[in-house]
Amino acid sequence: MNGFRVKMLAGFLATTGMIGGALFFQYYLELEPCPLCILQRIVVLALALVFLAGLLHGPSGWGRKIYFALVGLVSLVGVGVSGRHVWLQHQPPSLVPECGPGLQYWLDTLPPWKVVQKMFHGAGDCAEVVFRFLGLSIPEWTLIAFAGLFLYSVFLFLLRPD
Repeated sequence: MNGFRVKMLAGFLATTGMIGGALFFQYYLELEPCPLCILQRIVVLALALVFLAGLLHGPSGWGRKIYFALVGLVSLVGVGVSGRHVWLQHQPPSLVPECGPGLQYWLDTLPPWKVVQKMFHGAGDCAEVVFRFLGLSIPEWTLIAFAGLFLYSVFLFLLRPD
């Protein structure tokens, strides 16, 4: 396996590990994901698909740079979403959005772009910290992971080709 594919495999394994962690929290620890958690999962899934596409495609030259740039862009979206989530968690209760009807209701009654807008705005349950590991909440760990994946993409983009 060439160096590019190894790098894409590492990213794919990291993102599938993140998805596995999210499923562990939801189904084993019974932590129900809020709208921003679900949006973060979608971004992680998009990253996993970019890594998988790069792994299977195995381009050369500028094709590799395009994959690294895509990883960087999607990672920045993840930084934005998880950053918003962390920001909501650190707001005083008076500034936290009220709990709404829930994601399923939004999906049933609103157009897709409005659903994404409402998901990004967050809800009252997005501000609730239900689990901490080493003093950090799940969205804080996710923010660190997205930032790490962004730095990984920058490093790979600037690295000389194999």
